[in-house]
Amino acid sequence: MALGGRLDRAQRRHRSLGFVIAVLYKFSDDQGGYLAALITFYAFLSLFPLLLLLTTGLGFVLHGHHHLQEQVVSSALGQFPIIGDQLRSDVQALKGSGTAVAIGVIGAVFGSLGVARAIGNALDTVWAVPRRSRPNPFFARLRSLSLIGLLGLGVLLTTVLATVTTGASAFGRLAVGLQVLVVIAAMLGNAGLILVAFKVLTARSVRVMEILPGAVFAAAGWQAVQTLGGYYIAHQLRGSTQVYGLFGLVLGLMTWLYFLAVMVVIAMEINAVWVGRLFPRALLTPFIDHVDLTDSDRRAYTSYAQAEQFKSFQRVDVTFGEQPTPAAPDPADAPQPSGSDAPPPSGSDAPHLSGSKDSSAPPPGHSSTG
Repeated sequence: MALGGRLDRAQRRHRSLGFVIAVLYKFSDDQGGYLAALITFYAFLSLFPLLLLLTTGLGFVLHGHHHLQEQVVSSALGQFPIIGDQLRSDVQALKGSGTAVAIGVIGAVFGSLGVARAIGNALDTVWAVPRRSRPNPFFARLRSLSLIGLLGLGVLLTTVLATVTTGASAFGRLAVGLQVLVVIAAMLGNAGLILVAFKVLTARSVRVMEILPGAVFAAAGWQAVQTLGGYYIAHQLRGSTQVYGLFGLVLGLMTWLYFLAVMVVIAMEINAVWVGRLFPRALLTPFIDHVDLTDSDRRAYTSYAQAEQFKSFQRVDVTFGEQPTPAAPDPADAPQPSGSDAPPPSGSDAPHLSGSKDSSAPPPGHSSTG
């Protein structure tokens, strides 16, 4: 406990360390892993209809221009370095048809709405938006249609950047510098798209500067996951997708999407912790009750309770009593002296212990709803 106390005081003094710990604690409090898993499920559900819609749409728009069609598809699938090659080999066989377009549109709309609702739910949870203030299911789905436009902008951006990267070799010595600029441009473009999603898909009114740090982190995390995924597939998983077939495709795709979803949820937590000044937190808060809560802990726990307000006429009050203290040791458990030093077992000279507590007093942490 002494070591824990020293570590707690150290992280409270250093703002950067305290901020990182507060983000991780809030990620745990909000069950960020489950929020990321929900986003992953709907992203997986919407990916194949989106690819079907993309390829069949290109079959009509770019009819007779197979080179351009393949370049667009390859640039979109290049966002998935672990399973992009196998997806590309499966998708290239698709041709433009009215039935495929209809199925792709229905599946893409359904899946994209699911992704948007999952992201919106995660944002409202992270921002501790009261349930009464969250949009109804119909309005939420109408607002989520904007995500399809963001996906279209993302595909257009990656297509342009992939075209520039492909032609970078023609610039000789400037090729490396041009590729670095392309990576920076991709990060800025992704940050802009994430910024719009963070602002549009939440019921909370937020300013651009409040959500900018998380958007930049999510864009950098996206690029890092891409780079690490490409390195891992090049050095560790070469040929494994051909060996494991469909199992490797599904497992790799789900893992890839989950890592990206975790990055997005952590980015949300960064914004919420920074704006709400929810740092530093008590180091042992997630593990025990006998801790000295900080003001940030109190604000965080208050927001969690107030977020459960379902109706406008419902009242949620949160109060904190005295910090819990360890129970006094039982005198019977103490070692008894022997010989002449032993006190008399009873009588007026015997020590008297009394400790009573008013049973009507409220518990240390009290919340009431009405």
